[in-house]
Amino acid sequence: MTEPLKWVYTEKVKEHFINPKNVLKDDTEYNADGEGVVGNIKCGDQMLMMIKVDKDTQTILDCKWKTYGCASAIASTSILSEKVKGMKLDDAYKISPKDIVKELGGLPEHKIHCSVLGDKALRAAIDDYYKRNGMGDKIKREAARIICKCMNITDHEIENAVLEGARTYLQLQEKTKIGTVCGQCKEETLRLLEEYKNRHLK
Repeated sequence: MTEPLKWVYTEKVKEHFINPKNVLKDDTEYNADGEGVVGNIKCGDQMLMMIKVDKDTQTILDCKWKTYGCASAIASTSILSEKVKGMKLDDAYKISPKDIVKELGGLPEHKIHCSVLGDKALRAAIDDYYKRNGMGDKIKREAARIICKCMNITDHEIENAVLEGARTYLQLQEKTKIGTVCGQCKEETLRLLEEYKNRHLK
């Protein structure tokens, strides 16, 4: 006799996974003011997000999405789509994966990176809205900074490794090969490791 399946997520995650909110049914009939598509090749997830905006108040009126992602990606984006309705664009732009995980009551550590899809797609949709409306100066572009010159590893790659489960310097090296040649970047790498752990996990 087989054991019953065990649900390792919170009830909030279960609710938004089984009954996701604001799922986009037909993108050809949804007249969006901005849309963003992001994907995570390693995870196999892809996300499309569309928003409608009140141009007078710069407020999100509606938010629709669809994904080919896992339970964590679905639940994270469902709760995000509820949270941003009625929110100013500038405030919605600042939502972080940590905010979403907190709303869900937590996620397994190896699934934290799935919560990144929603907020990245949202920012891409907001950026698209800015482009369409001649507001390109509001788009925030964060240039990657090379930390390990020997292996050409950037701060963005370190952050992604943390989101994908790296918690120690050794785990970072296993994922990215950072610091495996001369090791001169170790001090800055450790500083960034703690910064990203504090930003996304605590």
